[in-house]
Amino acid sequence: MELYDIAVIGGGINGAGIARDAAGRGLKVLLAEQNDFASATSSASTKLIHGGLRYLEYYEFRLVSEALAEREVMLNIAPHIIWPLEFVLPHEKHLRPAWMIRAGLFLYDHIGGRTSLPRSRSVKLAPDGHGAGLKPEFHRGFAYYDAWVDDARLVVLTLASARAHGASVHARTRCTGARREGDAWQVTLCDEVSGKESEIRARILVNAAGPWVKSLLERELKIESAGQVRLVKGSHIVVPRIHDRRYAYILQNPDRRVVFMIPYEREFTLIGTTDVQVTPQDLPAAISPDEVAYLCAAASRYSAREVTPDQVVWSYSGVRPLYDDGKADPSAITRDYVLLLDENGPPLLSVFGGKITTYRKLAEQVMQKLAHWIPAHRSWTHAEALPGGDFGGRAYLAVLAEFRARYPGLDPHWLARLLRRHGTLIEKILAGAKCEADLGENFGGGLYERELAYLAEYEWARSGDDVLWRRTKCGLHMSEAQRTRVAERLAGAR
Repeated sequence: MELYDIAVIGGGINGAGIARDAAGRGLKVLLAEQNDFASATSSASTKLIHGGLRYLEYYEFRLVSEALAEREVMLNIAPHIIWPLEFVLPHEKHLRPAWMIRAGLFLYDHIGGRTSLPRSRSVKLAPDGHGAGLKPEFHRGFAYYDAWVDDARLVVLTLASARAHGASVHARTRCTGARREGDAWQVTLCDEVSGKESEIRARILVNAAGPWVKSLLERELKIESAGQVRLVKGSHIVVPRIHDRRYAYILQNPDRRVVFMIPYEREFTLIGTTDVQVTPQDLPAAISPDEVAYLCAAASRYSAREVTPDQVVWSYSGVRPLYDDGKADPSAITRDYVLLLDENGPPLLSVFGGKITTYRKLAEQVMQKLAHWIPAHRSWTHAEALPGGDFGGRAYLAVLAEFRARYPGLDPHWLARLLRRHGTLIEKILAGAKCEADLGENFGGGLYERELAYLAEYEWARSGDDVLWRRTKCGLHMSEAQRTRVAERLAGAR
C-alpha cells in the first residue's frame, strides 16, 4: 500500500493550492476530488481577485490587507488568466455618504502595501464615459481597481503545477472512508467512473472538501469537530452586454449589499451575487427564480436598459463554506479562513471558509500548521509562475504580438482568446499550425479539435461541461447542437 506524506481531499482552489505548495516542498502528495476539479464553489465565484471593499464595513482589516497583498502576487504569477479591471461605483448619498466611500477607498488603496494598480479617484458619470449604460440621473461616482480571474482555470493550472512538482492528482475519485492506523491514515478511495476501490496511506490528512468539509468529517471520517460551517449560496446571471466599455460597475443595493455588473466574454455582462443561507440537502446549488428577480432588479435600478429574467442566457450558483462565527446576516459572516488541526493521532487538518484570492496564502498557513510533521522549507509559490504564466516580465500585449507574428495565418482575435486561457502553453496546441484547417474540427464558439484534445490529455477534461463551462467558456458562444457535438466527441474518445 503506497504511503504519502499528505493526502488532500477536495479539488477546489484550496485543495489545489495546498497540494501545489506541499509538492513543491518535496513532499509526496496525493489529491482526490469526487467530481471534476473546480466543479462546485471554485468555478462559481464572481471571478475576482480582490481585497473585498465591502469587508471594510465589517472591520475585516486583516483579511482585506492580506487579500490586497495577494492580489499583487497573483497578477505576477498568472498574468494570462488574471488582469487588472477598473470598477466604477455610482454614488447614491442616501445609501452611503461620499466621505465614507472616500475614506474606505483611501484605506483600500493603502492597506495592502505597494501595488501596481492605479489609485482610486472620483469620476463624472456620462453616457460616453464612466456612466456608459447607466441611467442619466447618476452623475457622480468613484473608480478603483481590482483584478479579474478565470477561476476554474486558476484551479486547473494550480493542479497542473502540483502535478509537475510530483503530486498524484485524481479527479472523479471519492474518499469513501479514512481511519487512523498506527502513525498514518488509511484512506479508501473510489473511482467514480469505474467503481473500483483502492487504499492508500498518508502521514497527514487534509480535509479541503469545501461545502462538504463537515459532512466528510462526520460521515467518512467518523470524527466530531467543534468547527461549524455556514453554507451560503451565491448566484450569478449572464445577460447580453449592458455597455461596451472595459470597466465593471459595483452597485449599492437598498439592503446594503453590493452587486457587480462585470464585462464577460466580450458579448455579455455578468451580474452577481446573492447571499442565501442553505443546508447540505440543497447541494448541488441551483439558482432560484427569486434570486434571478433580485439580481435583475438590482441591475435595473442603475441600468438604462431594464434587465429582465427573459434576457438571462446563463446562470450559475455556488455555495460558500463559511466558518460559522454566529452572525445572523449571511453577508456579515466572515470570509476569512479557519484551519482546525486535530492531533489525536496522525494529524488531520480541516479547512473552513476562505476566498479564492487568498488560496495561496491559505496553503502557506497550512504548511505552517503542519510544520511539526514535515521538513522545514521556505515558501516558494509566490515566486514561481503558474503554467503558461511565464511572461518573463513582459506585458500580455507584448506576448500576444509575439504569437501573432509566429502564427500569421491564424485569426488574431482567436489567438488573443487562446492566450488568455493557456498563456505560453498555447505552443503545445498550435505547434506547426499554419492556417485554421490545421486546428482540426471547428466545434464553434472558438473551440477547435486541437484544443479539445489538449484539454482531455493535459487538463483532466472528460465531459462537455468540463470543457464548455470550466476549462473554457466556449459554451456561451455555441448552439445546443454544437455543445452536444463536443460532449459526443469526448464520450467517443474514452
